[in-house]
Amino acid sequence: MARFPVAREGYPFILAAFFCIIVVWALGLLWLEAFFVPLAVFVVAFFRDPERAVPDDPGAIVSPADGRVIKVERTRDDKFTRADALRICIFMNVFNVHVNRVPAPGRVVDVIYNPGRFFNASLDKASLMNEQNAVVMEDRRGRRFAFNQIAGLVARRIVCYARPGMSYEKGERFGMIRFGSRVDVYLPAGASPKVRVGDRVRAGSSIIGYWDA
Repeated sequence: MARFPVAREGYPFILAAFFCIIVVWALGLLWLEAFFVPLAVFVVAFFRDPERAVPDDPGAIVSPADGRVIKVERTRDDKFTRADALRICIFMNVFNVHVNRVPAPGRVVDVIYNPGRFFNASLDKASLMNEQNAVVMEDRRGRRFAFNQIAGLVARRIVCYARPGMSYEKGERFGMIRFGSRVDVYLPAGASPKVRVGDRVRAGSSIIGYWDA
């Protein structure tokens, strides 16, 4: 059976948009359809959830989000992995697919939610002050990595299915962020980046790095 390529979180919004179209049509207010029809199209497009071809290379780490790479740096991660890390930040605008995927296989060690504010997700202070939800995982070799969903200026809802003890394969869906946001990935310091600032990536299919040998 074919899967409907829309995230289930979008169903209430899509139904509401189409309900408005039916109501204005029934009331004869056809001029309002010039607003509600484009709105319905936007909502369906925003919640689209296409299938992705996940690279089968066991050493490849894939992007957790669609969007543009805004930062690639070596840093100290004292919040999630508590180790030196390779940090890759991906900004998602409102036109990107917003379903998030796991960058590498492993077991969920912790899920850390922090309430916060809603600055533009492309700003550096967003990773410190915005609402965010981090998933910390460990692979079979004991390597820890994390990916942090960060709400943006418009985003007001972080969705995360992951819970401690759950296991995921590379490229599996683990959540989404509604209406513009960002995902930061923290990999072990020995990992090699395969993206640069400005690169466009796709969740589950674009390789952003490789594990150390």
